Amino acid sequence: MNFKNLKEYLAWLYYQYLLITGIYVLEPWEKSIFNSILFSAIAMVIYTSYVFVPIHVRLALEFFSGIIGGQPESTMALIN
Repeated sequence: MNFKNLKEYLAWLYYQYLLITGIYVLEPWEKSIFNSILFSAIAMVIYTSYVFVPIHVRLALEFFSGIIGGQPESTMALIN
C-alpha cells in the first residue's frame, strides 16, 4: 500500500466518522468540544480497563478454582 492510498483511506475513515457521529453539521468550536469529550471518555475507559480488569480476572479465577475443587493454600498447609 503506497502513501497515496493510505492517505485516501484515512480521509475516508475520517469522513465516515463525521457522518456516523453527525458532527459534520456542527461548527468548528462545537466539533472540538465534542471530540474532546469523546476522546477523554475513551481514554478513561481504556485506563480503567487497564487498571481494574486484571484484578477482577484474578479474583474470578480464584473464586472459580475454589468452586471447582481446588483447595486454598492455607487448607493445604493444615493438612500437611
